[in-house]
Amino acid sequence: MTTPSTPAIPSFPCPQCGKPSHWTDNPSRPFCSERCKLIDLGAWANEEYRVPERQTTTRYDANQDDDEV
Repeated sequence: MTTPSTPAIPSFPCPQCGKPSHWTDNPSRPFCSERCKLIDLGAWANEEYRVPERQTTTRYDANQDDDEV
């Protein structure tokens, strides 16, 4: 007698700790737990995550006309 197979729930690594996490039935998604979610929130609050500043190679000279640039 065979039992019907249940589809495996796809998992992905938690962005904080790397443990397997599931999207469905997980109120802390994409994190694996409330703890990892709060650790990540604290990192944002402490400004540990930053968007890199884009370096520009040209400088604007206020003395130049816009047509000369």
